[in-house]
Amino acid sequence: MHRVAISSTGLFTPPDVITNAELVAAYNAYAALQNAQHADAIAAGTHTALTDSSVEFIEKASGIQRRYVMEKTGVLDPTRMRPHFTPRPDTEISLMAEIAVKACQDALQAAGKTAADVDGVICAAANMQRPYPAMAVEIQTALGVQGYGFDMNVACSSATFALEQAVNAVRCGTARAVLVVNPEITSAHQAWIDRDCHFIFGDVCTAILVERLDLAPAGAFEVLGTKLLSTFSNNIRNNHGFMWRAEDRNPDDRDQLFRQEGRKVFKEVCPMAAEHMESHLESLGMTPQNVRRFWLHQANLGMNQLIAKKLLGREATLDDAPVILDEFANTASAGSIIAFHRHHADIAAGEVGVICSFGAGYSIGSVVVKRLSSAGA
Repeated sequence: MHRVAISSTGLFTPPDVITNAELVAAYNAYAALQNAQHADAIAAGTHTALTDSSVEFIEKASGIQRRYVMEKTGVLDPTRMRPHFTPRPDTEISLMAEIAVKACQDALQAAGKTAADVDGVICAAANMQRPYPAMAVEIQTALGVQGYGFDMNVACSSATFALEQAVNAVRCGTARAVLVVNPEITSAHQAWIDRDCHFIFGDVCTAILVERLDLAPAGAFEVLGTKLLSTFSNNIRNNHGFMWRAEDRNPDDRDQLFRQEGRKVFKEVCPMAAEHMESHLESLGMTPQNVRRFWLHQANLGMNQLIAKKLLGREATLDDAPVILDEFANTASAGSIIAFHRHHADIAAGEVGVICSFGAGYSIGSVVVKRLSSAGA
């Protein structure tokens, strides 16, 4: 059995930015068009008028100020309200694989490694561009990795769930190193037409290089333990899938996109996530007070503040639990990895941190890591 490390991370940031002001203007224009179209039914009381959104509402509800997207003109078109992507022929690399390759290359470069050092690729994301061939196999081949690849979907916990699989593969010796990559093109399954959630998501891609500790560069993070939990809930759901044709469904039905019962999610997930991390740390002989930093899933500022407070017994600072959702919004499985990517350089040798994600399922995954001063030390 081998000791295992997170050697590096990589980040791909999309080219377009949508501010809250831009998003509100587009949504309110869409609402005005819809209300005009259904004016008679609204007057008769058989149709509900859409309510305007506002920058103040978004920031109070979420803490989000902007988000990156792969394409913004379609999202901001009140007659379209979704990104505009051009279909690619099967002979070209897919969009999801393209951004995944860039994030993986960033991670490899940061660790001073090449594709020849990697034996596997796990593509873990809330939605895959297609059912098959697996996105991971396309990414693996584009990178030049000689080994294997497979896809995973555990919604917003996909990255931490995949990290456990990668850690186990390296620990038991079936792989020297595994790349976990999280290409989240959330703009394609976001309900931009729903005031309650039109501001939530953003696009991004993260990558994590997991490898044997004796092969890792100086300053890597040893993985002390991983812990996963899932329990079924309908409070976060997306019903889109291959059976919609057989069910004679309308692909524009509201449940074919992301939807959630936000208040229920907040009330139920916060205590679950805090208890999960506390029990994980206890199993390793530690308490939350032993943790230098928590890199939490970035869905909602209020959720993160409450979870961190439950863990620490006090108000958490941005140093305790960094926030990146103000810039990136909710990036599904990639959020906690962006937080780690952006906010790990100042962690000293011997200090411990926790990467934790939580989301639909419900699903919760945590990874406890310790900064090392040199390879294997």
